[in-house]
Amino acid sequence: MPPCRAAVTIPGMERRILIVNPNQDAACTAGIAAAVAPYARPGHARFDTIGLPDGPPAIASWRDWYSATLPLVSAVQREAADAYVVACVSDPGVEAVKEVTDRPVIGCFRAATLGALARADRFGVIAFVEASKERQRRVLLSLGIDKQLVGSVALNLTMTELMDEEGPRAALLTAGRQLVAAGAGAVVLGCTGMAGHHAFLQSALGVPVIEPCAAAAAQALLAVA
Repeated sequence: MPPCRAAVTIPGMERRILIVNPNQDAACTAGIAAAVAPYARPGHARFDTIGLPDGPPAIASWRDWYSATLPLVSAVQREAADAYVVACVSDPGVEAVKEVTDRPVIGCFRAATLGALARADRFGVIAFVEASKERQRRVLLSLGIDKQLVGSVALNLTMTELMDEEGPRAALLTAGRQLVAAGAGAVVLGCTGMAGHHAFLQSALGVPVIEPCAAAAAQALLAVA
């Protein structure tokens, strides 16, 4: 299938960057929207954030990862934009989405890990669940930066637990400190559901903490400049 042209970019026109949460969790979608909001540039670029009602409840398993692909593709074909961000830190469906648009398609994990390497030689990842590690490892291998990963620590919490304002913070702090002790000069939050805990961890760990939605938003701004 040839790529479809998602939008016509006119000089001086405000660019639309579509952030797609590939799960159906409304609270997670709201958290993603809040994470990217500070990066909006009125008159230059705006962020529109949507979830997928027909997506999985969360991207916790390989089945979830694959089941998100077709709804993602359909959303991109339906929604004209100047750039797209797949707002999941396992980067599901990125390659498939690129087949149906000629506009930039940015995966949050790719953006976050490259952001981490701009701050430190080695980094660690706080993963959502144990199964996330293999999906993220494959992304690192594709980028040729797997050797820069000092380790990945999974929280193994549900999305609801992760989105709680206080509940997961002790586990997040323990995981972050473990990675710093292992030699991580930067820590990547391995789920978009962790966005609300970014400031807390940044203050507590003493090393750069990379929030993937923000990293992808910054990359998207450059892509539409």
